[in-house]
Amino acid sequence: MSRLNLDAEALYADLLAGVRPLLQADSVLVGVWSGGAWLAERLQRDLQRPGEPGVISSALHRDDFGSRGLTAGADHTRLPFEVEGKPIVLIDDVLYTGRTIRAVINELYDFGRPASVQLAVLVDRGGRELPIQPAVSAARITLPRGQRLSLARDQAGHFSFDIKEDA
Repeated sequence: MSRLNLDAEALYADLLAGVRPLLQADSVLVGVWSGGAWLAERLQRDLQRPGEPGVISSALHRDDFGSRGLTAGADHTRLPFEVEGKPIVLIDDVLYTGRTIRAVINELYDFGRPASVQLAVLVDRGGRELPIQPAVSAARITLPRGQRLSLARDQAGHFSFDIKEDA
């Protein structure tokens, strides 16, 4: 595992600035388990939004469920608000193929039909396999297919990135 020379905290500040204009009075934040959930939690606090953000897992709607099975995040969907008719700002740490976002949107619609869903990501690494595009992206980078970028959070809540080689 190696460190990527991206300042995750500076990118978070850019994400915060980019999410602010997406919000309507009744918008809710939903973070994708786990890095997106960390970001949504901090955005909720920094934007001084009432209540708590939602958390959504992609595990039950993944198109590779047969080969992956249930993952650690399978039971982590928690939406402490009504989804029906709400403007949703979906938060994720890294956007790559779009398959995770497709899965979480399917999961989200299991709870109701939102008024809208807008995607905000910390890093867009390209490589899309599906026609999914973020409304906000704090950074765009390119990594080889065999590498995986993931957000890390230390005990103080500060963000950094790790690059892992796919097994």
